[in-house]
Amino acid sequence: MSSTPLPSQYARDKLANLLRSMRVRSQLTSAAAAQRAGFSQSKLSKIENGALLLSFADGEALCRAYGATADQRDEVLDLLKLLHDEMESARIVLRRGAHRKQQAYALIEAETALYRDLQVAYVSGLLQTPAYIRHMAGTAMNDSDREKHVAARIARQRVLDDETKSFVFVMTEGALRWRAGSSQVMAEQIEHITEISARPNVRVGVIPWTASAPHGVMPGHEVHIYDDRLVVIGILTATANIQDPRDIEQYLVQFAALEAVASFGAAGRAELERIAGDFAGS
Repeated sequence: MSSTPLPSQYARDKLANLLRSMRVRSQLTSAAAAQRAGFSQSKLSKIENGALLLSFADGEALCRAYGATADQRDEVLDLLKLLHDEMESARIVLRRGAHRKQQAYALIEAETALYRDLQVAYVSGLLQTPAYIRHMAGTAMNDSDREKHVAARIARQRVLDDETKSFVFVMTEGALRWRAGSSQVMAEQIEHITEISARPNVRVGVIPWTASAPHGVMPGHEVHIYDDRLVVIGILTATANIQDPRDIEQYLVQFAALEAVASFGAAGRAELERIAGDFAGS
């Protein structure tokens, strides 16, 4: 089993550190801060040590006591949302800025030794070009938020440069052929994937049209696996973080079955070149 902390541990530690630093900057002792917030010093001590998960009301009270900025308050509430609710609404993500969601996953990816990604409908996020990302963002964001989202997703991709980490991407041919823009955008996107597939720490697998699905394995959604501790799946209206080892094992078995029928290495690049050629000629 990997020793990589769960996302809730990241969030709990980050929240505790954030609240502690806010108190220090406000020049309040723990006793004075607790009094202003309306609870005991011992309770605040547990919160700052990550031993107690505070309520949303307590989080708001501390933000008022510390004279928090709007961004600080949003960050506190975002962390509380992650800790209190493992299902995150897409509406909330968009309202608070989709780029913040990208930054949150970048933190997890920075501490992940083996990342596995399955896509059946579109190109894996860590492999997307800026043009592809913009198309996928659609009209749900304004221009400013869209560009922040694009920049944050591209920043996430720097994790691929760390050769101490391993990445395995499995995509169906359908995911690679479904257009997210013009033929030129798609041809450039496939060529970008081909280039990344040559990296020593990256394996890109393509499941071609002609491959038979493993018996009983027909995934209907994307799957992101962080070591063997966390699975993230996305649906239209929400993102779910799955941490139960029994559930994670099922996703690992599914991924292994699909990995076995995918084309990797030179064979995978040949599939990518075939698809890119079709886009270039259309």
